[in-house]
Amino acid sequence: MSEEIAEISEESAVAAIAKEPSEPLLSKRRKRIVSDPLNEDNPITVQVLGICSALAVTVQFKPTMIMSIAVIFVIVFSNLITSVMRNIIPNRIRIIVQLAIIATLVTLVSEVLKAYSYDMYKILGAYVGLIITNCIVMGRLEAFAMANKPYDSILDGFGSGFGYAWIILVVAFFRELLGGGTVFIGTPLEFDVYGSLGGLLGTSLQTNGLMVDSIGAFILLGVIIWIQRTKNGYVEH
Repeated sequence: MSEEIAEISEESAVAAIAKEPSEPLLSKRRKRIVSDPLNEDNPITVQVLGICSALAVTVQFKPTMIMSIAVIFVIVFSNLITSVMRNIIPNRIRIIVQLAIIATLVTLVSEVLKAYSYDMYKILGAYVGLIITNCIVMGRLEAFAMANKPYDSILDGFGSGFGYAWIILVVAFFRELLGGGTVFIGTPLEFDVYGSLGGLLGTSLQTNGLMVDSIGAFILLGVIIWIQRTKNGYVEH
């Protein structure tokens, strides 16, 4: 009996020695999951996804910020839920299940906006609903969450969400500045840039109406893509 116990203890000790150490929560691989979508694998400027919403909601900074938060929320939690359920989702109906998850989260965002920020709901209502068809969200579920563990999927959601967010926030900042002459309108940081400069110069500065139109968003987005790809050396194949 004592020999059996000794053998079991020895096997347990060998197993403990042979067990690989768990990966750190912020290992180099996991940091790249978050950082790559911000620049080298950005969903808008490199993958060219989510362009429609980038053009539609970037007239002013505040609605764009709300849209960014909504997309980050939907990507992170749809990635998490899909990853948790990935082993029980039948392959032949996985797209339907993914759409159901995304639609549920988008409906939740829409109802929260309607309840607590009705003015923003009226501005963003249609575009929030279109998150269901956002290629970035569906792409992350298919390409990552269906094959990876929940924690990594959450990190991937944050990376892709913030990669989308910073691009449209930059576009919104310049569209509002050049098209309306203000920055951060509707927020505590609201500032009338053209009005203040015009007062100092003793003249009236004219805004650029092109920036209010989607063409202005196209131009700004093209400039950002050009600068980013020049900096990181990305070449389209």
